[in-house]
Amino acid sequence: MKDPGPRWLSPDEQSTWREAIEAWQWLLAAVDAQLQRDSGMPLAYYEILVRLSEAPDHSLRMTQLAEASSSSKSRVSHAVARLEERGWVRRMDCPTDRRGQIATLTDQGFAALSAAAPGHVEQVRRVLFDALTPEQLRQLDGISAAIQARAAASPTDAEGCPAA
Repeated sequence: MKDPGPRWLSPDEQSTWREAIEAWQWLLAAVDAQLQRDSGMPLAYYEILVRLSEAPDHSLRMTQLAEASSSSKSRVSHAVARLEERGWVRRMDCPTDRRGQIATLTDQGFAALSAAAPGHVEQVRRVLFDALTPEQLRQLDGISAAIQARAAASPTDAEGCPAA
């Protein structure tokens, strides 16, 4: 059987794809800029602090933290090193697995997160939720869930990126 080749995007699909990418890039840039300006931390650091704050004992294995924050292990390791320098996170060896490490949110890190949260939430509300009707929000929720489910079912490489 002959390979049918690529399934090229139609003009409408191409437009939708580009609009979606640009919308999320603008949204993430606006949220990141607010966090940097008001709290001195990028969105990636904020996300790590949130994940740790929601975990039992405010602690996660580094691999779990990478999965939870949808980031590569090396990127999370680098970010946690920066957060350690600020005294916001403490990293220790896993007592049951010598190869594993555990990141723990410190009291100082929780305080930084608590201070950053009000401005962050207001910015998210302003650039996302206030721009959409309740019906659009329900649709976005369903669309996002469908995309996540499809992406999660796709083969990935060792870094968690879709396989080429």
